Amino acid sequence: MRGRRSIYLGLCAGVGAALWISGGCFAVSPSPQAPGADGGGGATGATTAETGAGGSPASTSSGDDFGKGGAPVDEVDEPDKDGDGFTVADGDCNDDDTNVNPGALEVAITEPDDTGVVPEPADEDCDGEIDNVLPTCDRNIAPADFDAIHGAHAVDLCAKASPGDRKWGVLSAEYVRGDGSPAEPTPAVGVLDSFGPNVHAQGGTRMLVLSTGRARIAHWPGACNSSSCTNYGPGAAPPGFPQDNPDCPPSSTINDDIGLELVLRTPTNATGYEFAFKFYTFEYPEFVCNHFNDQFLALATPAPPGSLNGNLSFDSLGKPVSVNIGFFDVCEGCELGPDELAGTGFGLWHDAGATRWLRTHAPVTGGEELKLRFMIFDTGDDALDSTALVDGFRWVANGGTVAVGTTPVEDPR
Repeated sequence: MRGRRSIYLGLCAGVGAALWISGGCFAVSPSPQAPGADGGGGATGATTAETGAGGSPASTSSGDDFGKGGAPVDEVDEPDKDGDGFTVADGDCNDDDTNVNPGALEVAITEPDDTGVVPEPADEDCDGEIDNVLPTCDRNIAPADFDAIHGAHAVDLCAKASPGDRKWGVLSAEYVRGDGSPAEPTPAVGVLDSFGPNVHAQGGTRMLVLSTGRARIAHWPGACNSSSCTNYGPGAAPPGFPQDNPDCPPSSTINDDIGLELVLRTPTNATGYEFAFKFYTFEYPEFVCNHFNDQFLALATPAPPGSLNGNLSFDSLGKPVSVNIGFFDVCEGCELGPDELAGTGFGLWHDAGATRWLRTHAPVTGGEELKLRFMIFDTGDDALDSTALVDGFRWVANGGTVAVGTTPVEDPR
């Protein structure tokens, strides 16, 4: 039995064709004419020694080279022995392990199995490399960039998938309003390497910033330089939102709503995923437990068990991410003090506060399509802006069960 697998942090994985031969994974280089040479259709299952010119089967008089009906062996459909949806002809380099196939996440095995032994590393994604970790993809993105695929890169989702293949990764990305309609370019979106001098990216070199005002550092080009700036005006919230707070019901109207909507294909061996976020607002402390409480949402479709109308991020009492969330502890007199407000603009033109870095985790079914929307909106009016930082997305493929929940990121200090 294979041991538990660690979370893999290098998310720009490619998938190559491979062949399982005598207990090992070997790269296959099909001829340009061979079906599946682009990695989308899968390898033919034949080595170069078994093909003639142009990728046609080499002539032979041996009956061992032919299957039933006289067809060459490499043209006979082989069964999917492990039931993971991939055959050897599809590029599955170990058809006895459901965690190994071209649609799987490459992971590093760090924990012992049931016998107390750490198994030998394996090539889970069948690309011919073992435990390969490729560079991140969020370098050199401009702060005002409004390309949604770069927004995906900013949260550390690097791999790209296509409707015609079975690879994991981003299928599509779009900036949207609360009702799902496309959003016009706006400074409500930013891609930053830091938020003030004391808040840095949680993965890669940059993070996604969504704001009901301006997603910029104080005094930068395009910054609000005030506690209130409007972008889109009135909007329509997703069904079931703003989310009710058990103690402080919010207004039903929203303004300046903006979100990044991603459609992802999940790795076949993933059981969950995680991402980090941090929420800032000018509503502290004046409007605590008031109907003006702005909200940050992370909406998943299909909605997993334990979510609230598909929303993944809330505290243990079911309070949504707003000024009322239980993790709101960055401010004057709060547990973490005001240091993480410095240089951001929050607290400069009006009292303000923030959460610490938090990490939300949620379950997922391997190989499925997942729609994930990160969004923020003003509630009740368009005044006193709020901002959310989103970063550090990663898949969980350790074989364990993942439940919906949000917990503080461990303070490295």
